[in-house]
Parts: sequence; C-alpha cells; structure tokens
Amino acid sequence: MSMNPKLSVSTFILLLLLTFLLIPSHSSSSDEESDDDLEQLLAVDEQSQEDRPQHQQSEAETVSKAQRIVLELTGDNAKRVVDGNEFVLVLGYAPWCARSADLMPRFSEAATGLKEIGSSVLMAKIDGDRYGKVASELEIKGFPTLLLFVNGTSQPYSGGFSAEDIVIWVQKKTGSAIITVNTLDEAQIFLNKYHTFVVGLFHKFEGSEYNEFVKAAKSDNEIQFVETSDNDVAKLLFPHLKTNTVFIGLVKPEAEKYTAYDGPYKMEKLLEFLGNNKFPLITRLTESNTVWVYSSPVKLQVMLFSKADVFQNLAQSLEDLARKFKSKLMFIYVDITNENLAMPFLTLFGIDHANKTVVAAFDNNLNSKYLLESDPSPSSIEDFCSGLADGTVSRYYRSEPVPDNVDDFPTILLYKSGEKEKPLKLSTKLSAKDMAVFINEELKPKEGSARDEL
Repeated sequence: MSMNPKLSVSTFILLLLLTFLLIPSHSSSSDEESDDDLEQLLAVDEQSQEDRPQHQQSEAETVSKAQRIVLELTGDNAKRVVDGNEFVLVLGYAPWCARSADLMPRFSEAATGLKEIGSSVLMAKIDGDRYGKVASELEIKGFPTLLLFVNGTSQPYSGGFSAEDIVIWVQKKTGSAIITVNTLDEAQIFLNKYHTFVVGLFHKFEGSEYNEFVKAAKSDNEIQFVETSDNDVAKLLFPHLKTNTVFIGLVKPEAEKYTAYDGPYKMEKLLEFLGNNKFPLITRLTESNTVWVYSSPVKLQVMLFSKADVFQNLAQSLEDLARKFKSKLMFIYVDITNENLAMPFLTLFGIDHANKTVVAAFDNNLNSKYLLESDPSPSSIEDFCSGLADGTVSRYYRSEPVPDNVDDFPTILLYKSGEKEKPLKLSTKLSAKDMAVFINEELKPKEGSARDEL
C-alpha cells in the first residue's frame, strides 16, 4: 500500500478506497554467504546493545535498536533477500516523505514485536528515492509502500498502521490466525500486548461452531483472535462473560469495551459483527487511517470538525448518539486545527477558512454530502442525525464560496480558463439546451487561436 498525505485524504473524500500497491517479485541468485554476514552483523549489534548498562539505554536507543532489526535493502541485495527468504515484509520509503517518517518507527516496533514472538518474517526497508531503479522494478509507485513477499511472490498489505496492527496482519498471513491461551498467566501476558481482540471460548477446539470461528479469524486482517477452553481464562479476557458454554466476544479499549456476539455461528455473520463493532463510538480521523475509516460497512458518516476543547464538550452527547444510531451512522472527529486534514473536506462545502465548528456528513453509497447549517449544539446535532437516519435531510450541493459579485439568487456564472476575474452571467431563464449551446459557443477556439496538430 502506498500513501501520500494529500492523496490519501482526497481519495477518501472522493469515496475511492485506497489499496496498498502490490510489488511483484523478481528472481535472482541467492548468496548464502552474504546472508550469513548480514545475520552476524545484526547479532553483533544486538549483543553490543545488551551489554550496555540498563540505565544507559534511553528511549531513543531503544528505537534505534528496533530500527536495526530492519534490514536495509539496496540495489545489490534486494532481489536476493526477497527471493531467498520465505517471508519478507518490505517498506518502501523516501527520506523527504513525512508519512514515511511517521510510519518508520511503528514498522521498527512491529519488527521487534514479531521477533519477540518468534516470527520467521524478515522485515526490510528500501530507500525508493536513492534506489529508484530497484524501486521501479518492485513497482513502488508511492511512499510509503508496504508489501509482503511469500516465497518471492508479493501480496498486498491491507492492515492498519500501528505497530500492533502490523504484527497482527503479518501473523495472520504468515503464521497462525489464532492465539491459544491456556492459563491465567498467559492471558495476562496476552492482555499486556493486545488491546483489541476477539475471544472465543470453546471447550473443544473442534466442531462446526469452532470451524466458523477459525474461518472468520483467517478472513479478517485487522483484529487478533484468541481462543481458550478455560472459563477462568475467558473471564479474565472478557470480564462480562455470563456463560459457561460456547462464547465469542469483542474487546476494545474504547467506551464500548466489551461486546458479546449473539448471532449465528457463521463466518459471514461473525465478520459482519466485527465490521459493525470494531470502530470506536467516535473515530478520530488521522492521515493514516482514512482507508480504515472508509472500509467501515456504515457508509453514512457524520463528521465533526472542531478544536479539541469543543470536541470534549460535545463528546458525551456524540457518544450517546453513536449508541442510538449504531449500524446506521458512523461518527468521526476531525481536528480543525489540522488544516491539511480538515480543509480538503471543508472546501467541498464551499468553506475556505477553518475557523469555526462544522458538522457535516457524507453518504459513501450515494456519493452525497450534507451540512448542518445551524449552530452545532447537542440538540441540533441530534436533529441532524435523526434526519440523516430517516432520509429527510436535504443534500448539500454548494462546493465553492459565493462570489463577491453575486447579490441575487439563483445566479449562473461561467468562469472561463484564464478569465476568472470576468465571469459570464447566464440567464436563469435559458433552457438546458440553450445553455449548452451558449457554453459551447463560448468555449470554441477563436479565430487565430492555436489548433491541435493531430
């Protein structure tokens, strides 16, 4: 998957789901001696770090150590590394790319996490700016790009962007999709590592219900699944457990922390349950989670653009609304002071200054937008949301600020390229046909103007 700061947000706005770019593999001869050298260098570096007194290992050194676990690919070793290892997760980056800089420490942290659990995945990175030819051969077309090679064949990365997300996705693709926990000590260790997960209680790891659980675990790319046959372990993982029979529940770190599954034990229904419940009551939009937000099965999405203090004042009422309209509306908060994130959305409503709180909505199925035109308050937002859920709120069509020279409505202006300061005013009494004729005449090349050579 490749990301660009403006592209990812704009693409989300245009309702097009971004995907990580696949990078195909390339064959080359292996060099076992060089591989050994690389492993020895890594081992020596790790030992030197471990030999230092604990108090000398600062947070920066910890990050540095994690980064050293990630192998740097070059024009000399890229093909050999990809083809010579069963699993290789590659990060294509550019030093000047802010998104690359943001993802790099999480990628390194994920590398450490995978190593700690004994994963055989080799984590590697390549400077696509410096090694442009190799990046081109790998079909890296944007930065950052993540891809997984399995025996030299590439797979798209479709997980989240936190270190935990990366570890979960890689484990599911290269190891077991489910972690088995047998004791309370193991359960506590699991809780220390994972914050969002699906827990399954099965007294025997067999049968149709269990098989559907396994199928769902393999099909989902985002959430860690954990299984146990011990009731006490299950209660530690899911304190609200009220049964001794087969049970499945979702645990999250947000307001709705524990959600029990009460549907049929079918993979499709389990995945639907996760899709409807995996998001927080209010999702904070960032430049790195736009794809994840768009992936929500709830396509009618209410967005609050405000400063942090305003959001805090409205948070409780918004959470109540999120519960009320669950599975109908998704609630998203956007920090309006982050203009790079907020303004691409706000300009779609003709808002050119991020200086006041705005409540808007997008229907990603109908490709339509809506705007709360009254002052945002708990009651006005609730009325707005009720209208959205009922389908009684009118679409909002304006996408540009009203020009200064317009004092009457409706007004139709034609802005010609290169003549933005002198728009042509069209009569509102023209039929659609007459208006089309007028516009075509105005857009025709004038005498003496350049013509196509084709």
